[in-house]
Amino acid sequence: MIILKHLLPRSSIRYLLRTNSTKPQKKFNPFNIEYDPIKQTVTYPPELVINNQNYSTDSWTNVTPHILSRIGQNLHKQKHHPLCHLSSRLRQYFYQQYDPRKLSPKFSIIDNLSPIVTVEQNFDSICIPKDHVSRTKSMNYYINANTLLRAHTSAHQVDLIRSGLDAFLCIGDVYRRDSIDPTHYPIFHQCEGVQLFNKEQLFVDNKNVRGETKDLQIFAANEHRDATKQEGHTLEAVKLVEASLKQTITDLFKTLFPDASTLNSRWVDATFPFTHPSWEYEVEIDGKWYELLGCGIMEHHVLENSGLGRDHIGWAFGLGLERIAMIMYGIPDIRLFWSNDSGFLSQFAFDDSTRSVRYKPISIYPQCINDLSMWLGKAKIDPLDFYDLVRTIGGDLVEQVMLTDEFYHKKKDRHSQTYRIIYRSPDRTLTKNEINMIHKDIERYCIAQFGAEIR
Repeated sequence: MIILKHLLPRSSIRYLLRTNSTKPQKKFNPFNIEYDPIKQTVTYPPELVINNQNYSTDSWTNVTPHILSRIGQNLHKQKHHPLCHLSSRLRQYFYQQYDPRKLSPKFSIIDNLSPIVTVEQNFDSICIPKDHVSRTKSMNYYINANTLLRAHTSAHQVDLIRSGLDAFLCIGDVYRRDSIDPTHYPIFHQCEGVQLFNKEQLFVDNKNVRGETKDLQIFAANEHRDATKQEGHTLEAVKLVEASLKQTITDLFKTLFPDASTLNSRWVDATFPFTHPSWEYEVEIDGKWYELLGCGIMEHHVLENSGLGRDHIGWAFGLGLERIAMIMYGIPDIRLFWSNDSGFLSQFAFDDSTRSVRYKPISIYPQCINDLSMWLGKAKIDPLDFYDLVRTIGGDLVEQVMLTDEFYHKKKDRHSQTYRIIYRSPDRTLTKNEINMIHKDIERYCIAQFGAEIR
């Protein structure tokens, strides 16, 4: 058996397994996770069964029952769900781009790929360095050392290009250990867009003033990497691909937002491991700038990993569906997307996905705010470890968690951290006793796992 490093309080395990018994019952424990009420430890079985597939566990295993329970829900495919409406809008826009050579839509849409991927797919295939922070356990949900829940739909880029696709959208759920607030959730839905060009496709309509086709190339000798292009790429090719990318995205958001003609937008230079040059697209709403997506010219090494030579160049973008939907529909809290409350879902019970609608709050329930201050040893708690703990224990009753204070006491040779935890249910008023029980569980966990002294 693989013993998880995290220790969970007794009442938290009961919450996760939906039972009041101190001894887990199999019918409430689909992942065969065992709980020792004496040692208060969670133990993984040698294998986890996920989507009818067996996966071995090891020291890298850190995926939680709460996260595993979300796999397969596929909110972007649930009829009348706001994410499904947005997904349909994306489909409609990209299906309108027609390929006259193939007599069919230019873009293929893939939305049914398993979120369980290999380390090679999620990182190596798209040129993320071995020492990059995005690979760490603190940022991902690992099933084992070689397998994890995808952190982005980019994990499928190489496989889809190898299958012969040169223009596609890949839509699906992605998983990241993240902070806790109304705009972040450890599971969200992403849309990956990719379009490749060969020389003929890229330069077909580019002619010089004499009406003759210019002798343009995608690659040329002695082309060095700089802020405007990758090594080997000609500036002419990069600028044409950049224009295609930015026009595609600009037109997309003109269709998504009714008043997009008056919407202030801007392109901001960015850095990503798998594109160069790279940009983020931002829009201004009510005086505040919102990043809607990241994009760029695909690193040629990614295309080489896909089996393509020096005859293609392409662009890619990735956008979060929840972020766009929250702006489109005025949804204030990302947890609402997981709600089964009819008062929420009924507001999106229509078939025309282009329909303009603004979310109307069902009711506003009061917040419950508790602070947790603790002395630690010479090592601090990684806030992401603390956030993951709070989500595991409090689930969707936790609205936000903030690290509000930390300092090092020289004489005591100890660190101190204070976190503010805001509890609020999206569909009912929480009782003081209910919140106190959860908060006490979090305190006991910190004492057992981190050796904390609650202040």
